[in-house]
Amino acid sequence: MNHREQEFLKLIDQHKGIIHKVSRMYMETSEDQEDLFQEIILQLWKSYDSFQGNSLYSSWMYRVALNTALTFFKKEKRKPDNQKIHQEMDWQEDSSSSEKETQLDYFYQAVQQLNQIEKALIFLFLEGQSHKEIADNLGITEGNARVKLNRTKEKLQTLIKQQGYEFR
Repeated sequence: MNHREQEFLKLIDQHKGIIHKVSRMYMETSEDQEDLFQEIILQLWKSYDSFQGNSLYSSWMYRVALNTALTFFKKEKRKPDNQKIHQEMDWQEDSSSSEKETQLDYFYQAVQQLNQIEKALIFLFLEGQSHKEIADNLGITEGNARVKLNRTKEKLQTLIKQQGYEFR
């Protein structure tokens, strides 16, 4: 393995959490999440030479991951509703999970109902990016990012409440 490949793998290992989060936000099933995860890594590798270091590697990675997710999501055909039934069955079988895991399940189920831009907004927000960074990553103005993010957070809360989760 050459130096370039080792450097790439090291960066992927350091930032793989980004890829996992994007995969989970954009895909419902673990199989689809794994497919998207692999596709993001492939696209990162293909475009690795284009990374010039003008920004943080993680910022560049966000862009590639989100663009790949959006493209992948458009290509992916929706599965029949039996996937939702299977997911609900898994939910009931795992009733002994911690409160935090329960909250995450509600969160990710609600995120699945957001549109692609809203998912990107929430993802970047959860990654601790400022309104300016979010705007830069999505190609919108900072004010627009702020407004869209606030509306998306409100929508997410509504979706979670509609699922039956009560905020404490």
